[in-house]
Amino acid sequence: MLSVVAVVLASYLVVRVVWPLRWSRAARTALAVLVFGLALHHRIVARFAGSMASPEIPKAAIAVLGTGFIALLLTTVFVLLLDALCVIAWALRRRRVLAAVRRPGVRPVAAGLALVLSGYGTWQAMAVPQVRQVEIAIEGLPEAFDGYRLLQITDLHASRLLTGDWVAEVVAAGNAQRPDLIVLTGDMVDGSPCARADDVRPLAALRAPDGVVAVTGNHEYYAQYLEWMPALRALGMQVLENGHLAIRRGDSVLTLAGVTDPVAARYGLPMPDLAAALAGADPAAPVILLEHRPRDARARSQAGVALQLSGHTHGGHIVGMDRLVKRANGGFVSGLYDVDGMTLYVGNGAGLWPGFATRIGARSEIALITLRAARPG
Repeated sequence: MLSVVAVVLASYLVVRVVWPLRWSRAARTALAVLVFGLALHHRIVARFAGSMASPEIPKAAIAVLGTGFIALLLTTVFVLLLDALCVIAWALRRRRVLAAVRRPGVRPVAAGLALVLSGYGTWQAMAVPQVRQVEIAIEGLPEAFDGYRLLQITDLHASRLLTGDWVAEVVAAGNAQRPDLIVLTGDMVDGSPCARADDVRPLAALRAPDGVVAVTGNHEYYAQYLEWMPALRALGMQVLENGHLAIRRGDSVLTLAGVTDPVAARYGLPMPDLAAALAGADPAAPVILLEHRPRDARARSQAGVALQLSGHTHGGHIVGMDRLVKRANGGFVSGLYDVDGMTLYVGNGAGLWPGFATRIGARSEIALITLRAARPG
């Protein structure tokens, strides 16, 4: 289906942008082939090097192909808007507007603008994420945990694009915040444990008094989930697969729970099960839930969760596109939400999948979350 959509979009651009150019037939044909190649590059690369989830080609090649692909998508949007404006101007008999929009150079200029924006988006996607400071008040939080600091790292997507050197910079930025606890909310890797061994090694340097706790996202399942579990634990993190742990400060307790990802159904592995995750937990302790996807937040609120930390959306990638990503994720895409009394925080992610490596208006982040005891009024 994705290939069909890619071919349709590429065909539209060739007809509306490439073929009207005043170039030789050979030059236009070459550009048309390039357009189709970029539109289908995920399939082409996966056939010869790696997979759709994990292209195993040089970093520079991933960046160039990704920039071209996003430029195609943005050009499609711009040209569609120009064509829509043509139809409106024609219907309203606005001849000057129609003439201006139909000038031969307008669409190539739109394509050039798309390429510039795409280059910026790739640069932002590869940047080391900023630390975002967030305070969250939790009703019933014991005083002993007032001021407790969690560092959330989500969607690292360690890959041939975001390599070990980049991961080491993220780790250094996280450790510099001196959090009480570090949590990773899924999509830590793209690729097999063998392919990513060097790229994930810096995660072993994460340090916090209460440890490093993780849950899996959909991308761990795409790349040998059962092999990744011992590999991640060997890096010093505790992976919660429908489980929980109790964090204690004297007699006070905070429950940290974690569930698996729904894509587990494809692989015959355990589905997310909050009831199982909370089995045996202190019923009086506030529950913080780590869940990669935010879409089931309302159900989690009804189950008594006080705070849910999620990722998966990458902040929507591009301004405007975030509205579509929001609809696909239960109405949540970035930042803080009050969900029927439960607080949901959706991180923009530190990294992203190399097959759609762009950020335009949705900057990467790691979040330092300070818990506060909610007080009346």
